[in-house]
Amino acid sequence: MNTKEMNSSFNQNKHPHRRYNPLLDEWILVSPQRASRPWQGQTERVTEEKLPIHDPDCYLCSGNMRVNGERNPDYKGVYVFDNDFGSLMKEDVEFSDEPSDFFSLKPERGINRVICFSENHGLTLPEMEVDDIKNVVDVWQEQYKELGAEDYINHIQIFENKGSVMGCSNPHPHGQIWAQSSIPSSVLRTQDNLKKYFEKTGNSLLKDYVKKELEIDERIILENEDFVGVVPFWAVWPYETMIVSKRKAENLLRFSDNEKFSLAAIIKDLTIIYDNLFEISFPYSAGIHQSPTDGEPHPEWHFHMHFYPPLLRNANVKKFMVGYEMLAEPQRDITPEQSAEILKNSLRVHYRDK
Repeated sequence: MNTKEMNSSFNQNKHPHRRYNPLLDEWILVSPQRASRPWQGQTERVTEEKLPIHDPDCYLCSGNMRVNGERNPDYKGVYVFDNDFGSLMKEDVEFSDEPSDFFSLKPERGINRVICFSENHGLTLPEMEVDDIKNVVDVWQEQYKELGAEDYINHIQIFENKGSVMGCSNPHPHGQIWAQSSIPSSVLRTQDNLKKYFEKTGNSLLKDYVKKELEIDERIILENEDFVGVVPFWAVWPYETMIVSKRKAENLLRFSDNEKFSLAAIIKDLTIIYDNLFEISFPYSAGIHQSPTDGEPHPEWHFHMHFYPPLLRNANVKKFMVGYEMLAEPQRDITPEQSAEILKNSLRVHYRDK
């Protein structure tokens, strides 16, 4: 073996390495040297058409007919309704459990809802006023409380898929809620790891993590009075970020009115940064992780919100999770520190307003 190769000093921006994710108890492979390779793969077409305030063919716009024949009211602001084609059903069915080593199943009961963020068909979160995003946060809180009060609902997943690249079939600004009887696998893994840390230290894993990130100030891209926006040390997606409350709050119900405004403000700032990165309406899948609604105390939980954007090099190049990622473990090319620096240096004024 070449002696020079054996004795070279490790540089996290040049050498392949693995990073540990304490939320999921898993490792990811970071290969920064691959960022310089030529690209001849798939590109995504970017269409930046100006959308109308109201689209008569949109089933989410106010006053329009939905596919199931119901008509939306002439709503202003936030509007919530049960998904016409939900993945879960409220019906409680009889089921005889027969244990099996390989063929276990059980019915899953739940409620799917759609949240329209605004009556304005042409808006996205970064283009909305902070007060209007605060109204969305208020509804998230109300929905978490209302759905969580159902005795069979033990977990509530609030999320948004933005952009056709993320499989979003309707550009109208909206998100979803999936409330269900079981705690989903990834959330359960996170809960188990948060609990192990809490039982070992008596502290919140994410509170201690955010404290360290603020001290290092290498991956923090946004901060206000109540929240931080950070590229996680263990980030998988090229420009993945996480919003974490500075105060340990288990769920949305713990937030004061001022904290909800702070959350709205940092969501606006972060999504503006995303849009400015390639000067497009930036696609992502984002969602809230918070304590379940199973009636049990969960002092280990700490509110956080994940943003998973798929774009890699520019508006046309998407990161794919295939091959090694599917068969072995997640892998990324540019380091989280490099992506944090790029995001941190982005303008805070939306590119369409310049």
